[in-house]
Amino acid sequence: MNILITGGTGLIGRKLCTKLLKEGHSLTVLSRAPASVESKCGAGVHAIASLGEWQSDQFFDAVINLAGESIVDARWTTKRKQALWDSRVGLTEQLVTHINVVEHKPTVLLSGSAIGYYGNRDDVELDEAAVPGHDFAAQLCMAWEDSARAAEHAGLRVCLLRTGLVLSQDGGLLGRLQPLFKFWLGARLGNGRQWMSWVHIDDYVEGLISLLYNVQCHGVFNMTAPLPVTNAEFTATLAKVLRRVAFFTAPTMLVKMIMGERSCLLLEGQRVLPGRLSAAGYLFRFSNLSDALSNLIRK
Repeated sequence: MNILITGGTGLIGRKLCTKLLKEGHSLTVLSRAPASVESKCGAGVHAIASLGEWQSDQFFDAVINLAGESIVDARWTTKRKQALWDSRVGLTEQLVTHINVVEHKPTVLLSGSAIGYYGNRDDVELDEAAVPGHDFAAQLCMAWEDSARAAEHAGLRVCLLRTGLVLSQDGGLLGRLQPLFKFWLGARLGNGRQWMSWVHIDDYVEGLISLLYNVQCHGVFNMTAPLPVTNAEFTATLAKVLRRVAFFTAPTMLVKMIMGERSCLLLEGQRVLPGRLSAAGYLFRFSNLSDALSNLIRK
């Protein structure tokens, strides 16, 4: 396949590019820093700096849309919220608009979303049919998905990827936590009862590729492992795998003071199940958190 990828230089995108190249696909990555694409995504990956470089007579079989500014790295000021919106909803709208005008349209769009769609739902088990939440993250995800669904009007098969906490040795959540835990500074957050719906990056990438190939798959897919855990369980498991003890608790008020509105990403959670991905035949390599962390940390 000839595939266009946005967000290809990110944590998931880099791993995905490596896998797709090994399978013989031709890749083009949309990036604000096109000169860095080959070093991050692999030799032979073509880079474009804007959708304007996608010529009307150029053909892509598939588009994988993973772009988006980090939602956790900076306080949610009005300016930051707009940047988050533009990098997800705005870019997706531009992408679909461009798909509508090119002569040779792709057949499938796989587009990112997040389990923040569901809002804070305490202990409720959430499948893809669950209703959305009401906070900023949920509103962002709803608009993000709606902008991608518009590609269906152009005849594309659209899969929406509600992404959980992706565990990787190359950064992300585990990259932030591992140094703290190694220096005995691991801590439960608040009461520790909030759910963490995680997924090993290998399962995420393999699951995404299974959706790319399976022409029967469309609609929403929860991209999480089958066995979510609470924050207290996650903290204890990571400490055990690293042969440490997590002595501390980060008080709720302290987290809110440091993180501001985005503290909801740490203190609230969703108990998400990958019902439709499993029903489509995907078999997870890592369903158990301890096995997933052991695999990543050994690497």
